[in-house]
Amino acid sequence: MTPFDSNPHISVIVPVLNEAQLLPELFRTLAGQKDVTLEVAISDGGSTDGTPELARRLAEEHRLSVTVVSGGQGRGRQMNAGAAVSRGPTLLFLHADSTFTDSFALRKGLDALDAAVAAQGSEGVAGHFALRFNRSTGTPSLGYYYYECKARLDLRECTHGDQGFLMRRGFFQCVGPFDESLPMVAETRLAEAIRLRGKWLLLPAEINTSARRLETEGLWERQTLNAILMNFAAMGWEPFFREIPRLYQVQDRTRRLQLFPLLLEISRLIHALPLRERFSLWHTTGAYVRRNAWQLAFFFDVRRNFRRGLPPGEGNTPILAFYDRYLDLLTDHPPGRLAAACLTWLWFRVTRLYTVVKGKGY
Repeated sequence: MTPFDSNPHISVIVPVLNEAQLLPELFRTLAGQKDVTLEVAISDGGSTDGTPELARRLAEEHRLSVTVVSGGQGRGRQMNAGAAVSRGPTLLFLHADSTFTDSFALRKGLDALDAAVAAQGSEGVAGHFALRFNRSTGTPSLGYYYYECKARLDLRECTHGDQGFLMRRGFFQCVGPFDESLPMVAETRLAEAIRLRGKWLLLPAEINTSARRLETEGLWERQTLNAILMNFAAMGWEPFFREIPRLYQVQDRTRRLQLFPLLLEISRLIHALPLRERFSLWHTTGAYVRRNAWQLAFFFDVRRNFRRGLPPGEGNTPILAFYDRYLDLLTDHPPGRLAAACLTWLWFRVTRLYTVVKGKGY
């Protein structure tokens, strides 16, 4: 183990689980950061591929200040464990598949955070980097472009762990720790706690995250599952989160994500509820979907900017502005939420049928 730097600018917390293939590139990009002193906490969740041992070797090779801690299973638990053993005044929670092409990215991020803290007069601000996907092909993709644009918005549930979370230790102690009860949404819950008790800052540098899993599982399949996760997390439906890890773990990670078994289990869980609770679940889902319907308006703006060849985050969003000014108010009432619930129920049934047909190759 390489001992921690006694006076680092940033403590980088990285949760890992069988990430031996990703660590060399992660260490290379961290070692290449200039004008900033780092310490790195690798928080392992029980790897069986030699990840901890490789991290120690790479620390020596790149002369990085690194410690490896056994954080237990679950991303929230791992990140809490990593933060607990770190010493820096500023924390950066980072995924193992994240890289920076700009060697001054962390310096720029830290300077922007310092300026925001000074201007605000308190530590109640956290930064996230502008997301870009590392894809296996250079062919332009509207789907990936949309999510890169969405990640730049300062709106609820648009800030996720793949963008990196940079914040003062004191602020993390105020809004944290990460929720350890629901590992799949631990980062999103902390992001919303930050939004509630402070503010988010888009940092002036890009973070590259691997699109490997999305390309393997399928962008539509993965984002459909993510949308379902976010809905049930918002309503706190615990039966779903007790079952989904088991179903997801049996998936073959080298193949496209099979949604049908997941949707079938959701149907089973819903039908097991008493009728009143079943209606309440769909009504709550409708309210959630209506609240997020702005994403449809945003998509049409993004598609226009994509066709114009604009970089992610650039270009006007007049359709979204029109939605926010008029359509949101026109649908924010009980009939609007009920209509959204009915449409979502119909979408769920059609999607479940589609996954059956697609899975059988019809």
